[in-house]
Order: sequence, then C-alpha cells, then structure tokens
Amino acid sequence: MSTPEVYDLHCHSKASDGVLSATDLVQRAHSQGVTTLALTDHDTVAGLAEAHICADSIGITLINGMELSANWKSHCFHIVGLGIDSTYAPLLASLENMQTTRDQRAAKIADKLAKKRIPGALEYVQNKAGDGMITRTHFADFLVSQHHVDTQQEAFDRYLGKGKSAFVATEWPELAQAVSWITAAGGVAVLAHPLRYKLTAAWMKRVLATFKEAGGQAIEVVVSRMNADDIKLATSYAMQFELAGSMGSDFHTPANQWVELGRLAPFPDKIKPVWELLG
Repeated sequence: MSTPEVYDLHCHSKASDGVLSATDLVQRAHSQGVTTLALTDHDTVAGLAEAHICADSIGITLINGMELSANWKSHCFHIVGLGIDSTYAPLLASLENMQTTRDQRAAKIADKLAKKRIPGALEYVQNKAGDGMITRTHFADFLVSQHHVDTQQEAFDRYLGKGKSAFVATEWPELAQAVSWITAAGGVAVLAHPLRYKLTAAWMKRVLATFKEAGGQAIEVVVSRMNADDIKLATSYAMQFELAGSMGSDFHTPANQWVELGRLAPFPDKIKPVWELLG
C-alpha cells in the first residue's frame, strides 16, 4: 500500500522570520510525514539551495517558493510563488530592492520604539535576522525578550500593528507587479491566507478579481488554525473565481503548538489542487 501524499506549501526558515535553518525545517517536515514541501520565505529565495540539498538526501520533494508582500488599495497582501526559477535574474533584482525596503522599514520601526523609551531594537533584530530578511516578527520577539509584552500577538496589538505607535507604512510593490514577477519566473501565484485580511466578502471579491486579472492562479484554502467554515468559505472563493486551491501550515517555529508542518485539514475535493499546475 502506497504512502499517502502530504503537502505543505507554505512555511518559513531562518532566511526570513522562521527560527529553523532550511536543513532543520526540511528534516522536521519529513519527520511529520510531509512528502511535498514548499519553502516560502518572505521576499527571499536565500534558503532554497540548502533546503534542496537536505530534501534530496532524505527523499522529500521540495518546491521552490517565496512569499511576496504587495499593496492593493492601501492594504498589504501576501502572495506565495510556487515553482519559481530561483535563479531568474529580474526576480532576484526585485528581491534585492525589497531587502532594501525592509532594512529601511526596520530602522524606522526601531526609531519609533526608541521614542517610546524602548531602545536597542535595531541591533537586536539585525543580530536575530543575521543574513536573512528583517520582519516585524523579529521586532515582536524583541519586545517579548525585553518584557514589554508577553506574546508576539500582544506586540502587534500594542506596537507593531497598523495604526499602532511603532507601525510603519511600507511601499511594497503593487499586487499586479508582484504576481507578474512570480509568473515571469515560471511560477504559480497564490493568494496566501485569504481570511487573515479581515475583509468583507465584497472587498475580497474585488481583490480576487484583480489578482485573477493579473495572472494569479490559486488561493490558499487550507491553512493552520482554519476551521471547517473558514475552509468552506475559502473554497467558495476558489470556485467562484476558478482558482486552484493550495494548502500550507505557515509554520515559523516549533514553539507554536498550534501550527505544525503537515498538520492540516483535508484538502477539499471540489477544486483543483495547485500542485497539478506545477511542472
């Protein structure tokens, strides 16, 4: 009897805001029964080469991925790219520009925290990120470590979230531009965790219409912590806009007991799975 395929097409390593190295992440996925994994670090492909070496050695299928931040109508959305050519020069140039944007944002966030009498943030996040991307999660970890908050979520609720004292509005590429980078690199663009944006149905349909027109081909319909009603709603959006469905844990750290690699609800049978679009 053949082993069932287990897909996890959204997770993060130390190359962005995860805590595990690419090698440790792939090994953990394998130990959790994942057979096909996509490494989708924020705005970088830096962890993919290392991940492939490990995946090849232990017999897990690894899909090249990344997760881009993009703006549309003053909202920030995350677009996962699956099956990309990680050596595509125009894509790498665009990611280098986004690295600069993230570095500039980090300096501004640290300055805002310093004005709130919370010094030392920039040095901490730079050390924590190392050669990887600096994200707001690194600042959340800093605030926890300095006992200003008890959890990452509290850090966002009190300091880092939109409208809070250390929030910095960032000029990410437009949604259509981000999708075009993915498709030009031979990948499939996937709208990540669609229900986290807390949009009304009318606004979500506007986003999906724009996303589809730009060349987007899929939407995440199964993500960690989504309940049956959430999955049903996301699936209905996929059906309405003729999008394939994707699934992924959005794993960052073993410390989060609610999010684990490969621990996902069954994929709905009403829609095409995104892996059928990948060569």
